[in-house]
Amino acid sequence: MFRRPALWSAAAAAAALLFAAATPSPAPAADTGSLSLAGATGVGLHNTYDPSAFTYLAQGLDTGTSMVELDVWDDFVTKEWKVSHSNPLGNSNNCVDASTAAQLYTGSRNKDLGSCLDDIRVWLAAHPGHGPLVVKLELKAGFQATYGLGPAQLDATIAAHLGGDVFRPADLIGSYPSLDAAARAGNWPTRNALAGKVILEVIPGTVEENNPTDSLWTDQEYAQYLKGLQAAGKLGQAQIFPAVHNAQAGDPRTRYADTTLRPWFVVFDGDASAYVDGGIDTSWYDTNHYLLIMTDAQNVSPAIDDTNPTDAQAQARVAQLAKAHATIASTDWRTLTDVQSEVLPRG
Repeated sequence: MFRRPALWSAAAAAAALLFAAATPSPAPAADTGSLSLAGATGVGLHNTYDPSAFTYLAQGLDTGTSMVELDVWDDFVTKEWKVSHSNPLGNSNNCVDASTAAQLYTGSRNKDLGSCLDDIRVWLAAHPGHGPLVVKLELKAGFQATYGLGPAQLDATIAAHLGGDVFRPADLIGSYPSLDAAARAGNWPTRNALAGKVILEVIPGTVEENNPTDSLWTDQEYAQYLKGLQAAGKLGQAQIFPAVHNAQAGDPRTRYADTTLRPWFVVFDGDASAYVDGGIDTSWYDTNHYLLIMTDAQNVSPAIDDTNPTDAQAQARVAQLAKAHATIASTDWRTLTDVQSEVLPRG
């Protein structure tokens, strides 16, 4: 057998040691679990309920995403919260009303909002280490409180199907006088403390925003409801954070003429391109520990593919939006599980 001279072996070993010393070790992964909810940036999925996106809602959750989105219609005839993109009278979605993890990927679909929430609850129970999950509700046509489908009824549905999994406005507010004061004081728990929890945000829907006869949109109506609950000592009943919808420079809450409603908004939601390409100072959201949902992440200049960019393109875009102080970068990147599961330090 051929043997290398001992001198050569010693020299090779020394060279290897010198090379290893000169080569920097990979930076350790950021401990995002110790960050507060408002101190991290996650990735979300637009219209996760859509059967053309995922056969089953659970498959969207399987990507590791930090946010799912449900479009909701209030059917005041059947007194049911329907989940559909464009059908106000029928369910058209990938929810299956699971009661066990084994049922998440089988059975008939097209269920109501309560069933979608059941699927989320069952999935979270089967994945106890999953970080906090934002559930974005777009209330397509707004509330119909006159017909028994107002904020209180929506809260009751959420509480019945998600129970203690919800991180509620009362949980943030603690001993502070308002959500705004609690957020600015940094009262959000860490991501580790919120593992397995759901944070619900609600925005006005496209139909509502284009209805000239609708003068009380979802955001304002839910804020009024929160204010009333606090006055009655019943804030713990509230399940949802109303969001200020659409990007705007400065403090977007100035759009509410009733100044007493403004402190009930600590979640903001708008197009990523409007924030980033529009030159809006988004550090204001981060400084005050407000949650900022940036939608259509792919459209920030230079635009990348809507559904299937390269991993490198998608990761660079998420990093860009994290630096731009997003809490969630919302996308349609359904197959990019490495990207969907990313959590970065914010700012």
